[in-house]
Amino acid sequence: MEMELDEKLEELRELYEKKEFSRLKGLLSELNPADIAAVLDELPDNQRLLMFRLLSKEEAAETFVELDSDNQEALIHAFSDTELREVLDELYIDDAVDVIEEMPATVVKRILQNTDKQTRDSINALLKYPEDSAGSIMTPEFVDLKKNMTVEDAFKRIRRTGVDKETIYTCYVCDNSRHLIGVTTVKELLLHDYEDVIEDFMETNTISLNTLDDQELATQLFDKYNFLALPVVDMEQRLVGIITVDDAIDVIQEENTEDIQKMNAMLPTEKTYLKTTVFETWKSRFPWLLLLMVSATFTGSIITGFEDKLASLTILTAFIPMLMDTGGNSGGQASVTVIRAMSLGEVDFSDFLKVIWKELRVGFVCGSSLAAVNFVKIWLVDRTLFRNDEVTLIVDLVICLTLIIEIVFAKFIGCSLPMLAKKIGFDPAVMSSPFITTIVDAVSLLLYFGIATALIPSLH
Repeated sequence: MEMELDEKLEELRELYEKKEFSRLKGLLSELNPADIAAVLDELPDNQRLLMFRLLSKEEAAETFVELDSDNQEALIHAFSDTELREVLDELYIDDAVDVIEEMPATVVKRILQNTDKQTRDSINALLKYPEDSAGSIMTPEFVDLKKNMTVEDAFKRIRRTGVDKETIYTCYVCDNSRHLIGVTTVKELLLHDYEDVIEDFMETNTISLNTLDDQELATQLFDKYNFLALPVVDMEQRLVGIITVDDAIDVIQEENTEDIQKMNAMLPTEKTYLKTTVFETWKSRFPWLLLLMVSATFTGSIITGFEDKLASLTILTAFIPMLMDTGGNSGGQASVTVIRAMSLGEVDFSDFLKVIWKELRVGFVCGSSLAAVNFVKIWLVDRTLFRNDEVTLIVDLVICLTLIIEIVFAKFIGCSLPMLAKKIGFDPAVMSSPFITTIVDAVSLLLYFGIATALIPSLH
């Protein structure tokens, strides 16, 4: 696909240089709006503006939505008021809101000045909803029907109003006060006679979201029920908008990116990697790195506190990195698994004890298995092959016991902290591998030196 786009881009540039605008327009019309946007994003401003003007109104609007926000802003500055109005008239309300949220105040002002009052009111209504809520990503453009309509009446309404709707496949049935009472589809309408009444076959067990629900809940419902669209109601159960599957996919990508950033000790940023400046990247990474660096000094303090004991049996020092890494990795495995399960709705806080009990058993099995392998490895390699007389049976036992206990503890910390974080209102992704690793490292050292002191007579 990338090679094809590169070839199209080169062909478009050649046609532009030869001023063969008729062929250029024909070639653009053959491309999907997303592919046109990918091509336009690579062009200089003057070429992008000319090629954009060659598109039909509908193609122009669909392409505009797909463009990078910087290029959208550049086009808006280059548009006349008439051109801007034509593009805005073709945009769905939720897409217009998405564009506005990325623009500086001066551009937003110009956009709103070039929309009609009804559209402006709808945009302002969506902008008032909390960020990341269902209301903030819905569109108020949907097909609504009445329960006493016949199939013929329904098709007449769809034909009359559907041209401005984001989707016409799913139709929502409301009463005179706009309360959601049912749902049907174009497929159902096609399969019934024209004189059949919608009330007789509509689905009344409707699943909907409240405008203030978290947008992640929408993605979970799309995944669970395979919806193409999901109705959104206000506090009085009046239908105010719908969320379409393409919006849900955008939310999934956004949330996954945010979780990945948090799980790798970075503050989330909405900009793409190449659009993020060096200073902004530093700002997103430095606070977490500073916190982890300061917290890691505790492990140094623990080692310093046992310096005398390490001096009397230096072989113990050689196994510190292995123990710390294994404990951190074990905790990271548990945290990532639980965070993912929570994001998919597979577990919640009511499953806390079940998750703890499972991870404790997993930790014991993993720890025992690793300890058995490690016992043989230390005895055959470190003592026999490398002829290290400091590696005694008791030292080997200390290391293996530490492995078992620290892995059980790491699994406990790794699964419990994300669930507790969500319970008290924090993002579970914050309690991710780097943070958990720091805790487990400190505890692993305390366990290691504690067990060594208890079992090795020379350290008493």
